[in-house]
Amino acid sequence: MALPRPEGLAQGLLSGYAPDPRRHDELLQPDGSIRPLWQRLLGSFSGQGPAAARRALAETRRLVIENGVTYNVYADPQGADRPWALDPLPVLLGAAEWQALESGLAQRARLLDALLADLYGPQRLLAEGIVPPELPFGHPNFLWPCAGVVPREGVRLHLYAADLARAADGRWWVLADRTQAPSGAGYALENREIIEQVLPDSLCVLRARRIAGFFGRLREQLHSAADDDRPLAVVLTPGPFNETYFEQAYLARQMGVPLADGSDLTVRGDTVYLKTLAGLRRVHSILRRLDDDYCDPVELRSDSALGVAGLLGAIRAGRVTLANALGSGVLESPAWLGFLPRIAERLLGETLQLPAVATWWCGERPALEYVLKHLDQLVIKPAYPDQRFELTASRLAREDRARLIERLMRRPHAYVAQEHVPLSQTPVWRPSGIGFAARAVSLRAYCLTGPTGQHVMAGGLAQVAADAAVDVVSTQRGGGSKDVWVLAESDDSELPDVTADRTGIPPLSEEIPSRLVENLYWLGRYAVRCDNKARLLRSALNARIDAGLSKSALGLCRYFGVTGADADAAQSLHDERNPYGVLADLRHLAWCASQVRGRLSTSSWRAVADMQRHLNEGVSSRREPRALLDQLLLSLAALAGFALDDMTQDAGWRLLQVGRRLERLHFVAELLAKHLSSPAALDPGHLEWLLEACDSIRVYRSRHAAPRLGPVLDLLVRDAELPRALTFLWTRIADDLAALSRALGVREIACDPRMGAGLGGITEQVPELSSSALLELQQEVAAEARQELAARLRKLAASAGQLSDHLSLRYFSHVSLDWQALAT
Repeated sequence: MALPRPEGLAQGLLSGYAPDPRRHDELLQPDGSIRPLWQRLLGSFSGQGPAAARRALAETRRLVIENGVTYNVYADPQGADRPWALDPLPVLLGAAEWQALESGLAQRARLLDALLADLYGPQRLLAEGIVPPELPFGHPNFLWPCAGVVPREGVRLHLYAADLARAADGRWWVLADRTQAPSGAGYALENREIIEQVLPDSLCVLRARRIAGFFGRLREQLHSAADDDRPLAVVLTPGPFNETYFEQAYLARQMGVPLADGSDLTVRGDTVYLKTLAGLRRVHSILRRLDDDYCDPVELRSDSALGVAGLLGAIRAGRVTLANALGSGVLESPAWLGFLPRIAERLLGETLQLPAVATWWCGERPALEYVLKHLDQLVIKPAYPDQRFELTASRLAREDRARLIERLMRRPHAYVAQEHVPLSQTPVWRPSGIGFAARAVSLRAYCLTGPTGQHVMAGGLAQVAADAAVDVVSTQRGGGSKDVWVLAESDDSELPDVTADRTGIPPLSEEIPSRLVENLYWLGRYAVRCDNKARLLRSALNARIDAGLSKSALGLCRYFGVTGADADAAQSLHDERNPYGVLADLRHLAWCASQVRGRLSTSSWRAVADMQRHLNEGVSSRREPRALLDQLLLSLAALAGFALDDMTQDAGWRLLQVGRRLERLHFVAELLAKHLSSPAALDPGHLEWLLEACDSIRVYRSRHAAPRLGPVLDLLVRDAELPRALTFLWTRIADDLAALSRALGVREIACDPRMGAGLGGITEQVPELSSSALLELQQEVAAEARQELAARLRKLAASAGQLSDHLSLRYFSHVSLDWQALAT
């Protein structure tokens, strides 16, 4: 199709765009004209104007926040969950250019895999003097316990990433190899999914190749390592405080495999098992995001609380595949870059296609002499990752330069010098949406290695500098990201880059990690706890016009922890110091939701994020508390609805529902007990308030006239169809636990008999409406009957807590193993 010429639009966008003669410009050619690929992209924007740019920026930010895309930076003033920075403008790569990069990346992945095999095997390169021994043996990630270990399938480097930069002449160079646990692939896919919603027409016009198939191949590759017909792969995470935890959870969700931390896995008899609700399931392959030495506290780093004890033994026995292999981090050193051309000739018999930036390892005398002679033109870096710095000698003061030379002379093997390559620059939209700004950019590309060879993602993750003055691209330093569009070769090219999922493995309930289900269970409990306390607080605020009722309501708020000992009800919602208040419970709810994000729908996750954001904003702006509570209750109702409609009703979902109902039962039983023990137990105003706090006033009014204790108790205790009545809650809890036992194929869970007996005793003591006079009398015998009923209700609440403990020990702690089956 013919595209409109973008000259008029470009003039507005490029006003203020500053080309840098030292850098390659992705947008402009040396003569100042727009490059052909960018002409096509700008042509797709034709006629839209600055307002469209502002909408694209706002939509991108909205999707990032609503999807919960975060990048955690330790000690970051923006908080632990900093929103991911994404610019809507892509990095554009033509088909021919990408073909050369793709071939070079595949060759590089083969080379580094062969290098790992030699270093942990025959070590021919060391014997022949091609590789100096200081490079592997001085590296903290060379793991001696892995020497001689041959992984299953013979592949060590399953997922490889390379950081690429374009020099001023337009050529691509490798800046660094990522071999240990490469990050960013999940962010690349999330970037694409967001940009598909923001710039759908431009993607279609330019015919950018898809990247989702890369993750199907990764899943298939992990499952292909199994030696039986029930393969199980997991993603091993360091936990939610890791900087890329979002991506780890996202990857697990995209591939349909469990996200597990070290405590979710156990090794028995050189076999790795996942702790699931149904028992221990054998794990065949692990995609790890842990650093090498943290993976096994038995044979590697003894102080690691993140790894799996005995993991290396299972690998050595050939019972599990680890991607990437332990010890692969030894190749993450810039010192290797200068040796790879000769290593490629020796191991592959090939010339290295994708060159690296010129690098000198100072451990060699000629290299050290060259570095000292040309120090002002070079960048000095550490040879090993236990140090982190990057020094340009020309920018150092005389004393600092002298100290640097002294360090180089004293420990030359610990340093590397590299040629300084000014990164190319690419346009980003200004925050105002008016025009482009220029930023330095680098590209991280990804390659899979499996039994069928290499497969390179048709795109990658572009990282842009924080501002124009910065020449170091780093997400840790506030940089942003871009989608990468690899354009199809012609209009007849096959666009989808997908692989049919030939594994045919449906997600099984038995594969749900018990830790994940524990968080689902507590997500249900905290959601209802927030709802209970919010309704209680709202009812207390509504009762302020009645002094006696207000005093009683405030006392109940204090009893349930909604307000502090001396806090006013109107101010309690703004009290961030109260560990039992609504704000604290909402934080616990959000935490549990973050742990089970892979099990939640997009709508559920957005409901959690929105309620937390709106409440925090309302608290900061001191909004009227009742309005905040109304909004919170509406969001909690939406979350409950999404749990019914959007979630698979499997074992995890049943425990979420059990958690919700146990929490509700405990609250209603305690609230009724407190009411029956109060002097105002028969007061119509207090009874109406009680119904309002239990969200049952509408149902009561549809059946009865003025509030009376007998009918109120009949409704809140006996009614088998009211979701907040004790009989309804207890019946559904028992049904859910029976269904859970049948689904898991384990011995039926017997609820605490005292709980059932307690409920039965209560329902027997609450009379039918025709004989409710006794509880409603003013005489002492009636007061004693109300106190006895209150005591029974407290026992019921205590039994609910005991059942919760029983469920925790049975399903979450794995302390009783007599009922677990060890699948081999």
